[in-house]
Amino acid sequence: MSKILLTGGAGYIGSHTAVTLLKEGYDVVIADNLSNSDKQAVSNIEKIAGKSVGFYEIDLCDRDKTFDMFKKENFDAVIHFAGYKAVGESVAKPCMYYRNNIDITLTVLEAMAEYGVKRIIFSSSATVYGPLNPIPYVETMKTGDCTNPYGTTKFMIEKILTDVAAVNPDMSVVLLRYFNPIGADPSGLIGEKPQGIPNNLMPYITQTAKGIREKVTVFGNDYPTVDGSGVRDYIHVVDLAEGHAAALKYAFNNAGVEAINLGSGRGTSVLELINAFERVNNIKVPHVIGPRRDGDIAEFYADATKAKKLLNWETKLSVDDMCRDSWNFEKNQK
Repeated sequence: MSKILLTGGAGYIGSHTAVTLLKEGYDVVIADNLSNSDKQAVSNIEKIAGKSVGFYEIDLCDRDKTFDMFKKENFDAVIHFAGYKAVGESVAKPCMYYRNNIDITLTVLEAMAEYGVKRIIFSSSATVYGPLNPIPYVETMKTGDCTNPYGTTKFMIEKILTDVAAVNPDMSVVLLRYFNPIGADPSGLIGEKPQGIPNNLMPYITQTAKGIREKVTVFGNDYPTVDGSGVRDYIHVVDLAEGHAAALKYAFNNAGVEAINLGSGRGTSVLELINAFERVNNIKVPHVIGPRRDGDIAEFYADATKAKKLLNWETKLSVDDMCRDSWNFEKNQK
């Protein structure tokens, strides 16, 4: 069976994708420097899938180690998750984000060229659409008016991959633009486990429910939305992982570049998500209303038509499932 490299595969989305690919019969190799993940995740991936996974603890900016890995493993495709991902931190430390995220990508692409790997799935983001496009976001829209360096690195990497594919006509590049992944594997063994104060809403909700955080601050209740709070397109991470498996099948059968949204196509407000969490798990989540954050927009969600058409993929799991599985994972953490 084909051997797939998951860069950053010990992280939140990568670990769930590893489970899905192992269950589908692929050989999986993870390369991760564990800067924002935990080696225990690798063991838990194997426990859930009942299969072993290859693992390299390396910094993919290290050209020699990356090339050595490619030479040894003979990969058939790459799913590229590795990179820094905190929006706020990217604003405070732009050079760190540009250096790391783009260096990793260039090193991986150079290794792919050296060892004849022709397929890459890139972990992109809806942030590439910026704040100016109308909703729902469609893949044909203009990209690049990003509101932070994190989003700009995603836009720049999409451009790099597109340019590389332009001079390699037998190359297959799939740019997966995620919306808001939450949830966890139903086993409770892997999930979103941020280091320090969470940057994302769901782990902040679960940590508040557990008593680690005092309260959730809802940033703004005066947006033109259903209840005044911001609306986002939440997608269960297990659905998202299956989207990567579908993109991989597509890449094995098609050359060229395709940008594809992975979202539910439905918006859920922050207050609706908190209320669903409380209802599903029968637990209160203390929350207060705070001022809007700079750079936030009222709502965004995907047009997911293309994913259905090209990948035969659509979301199956509900917001209730996301809330239940997120809390199940958090309860298992020590």
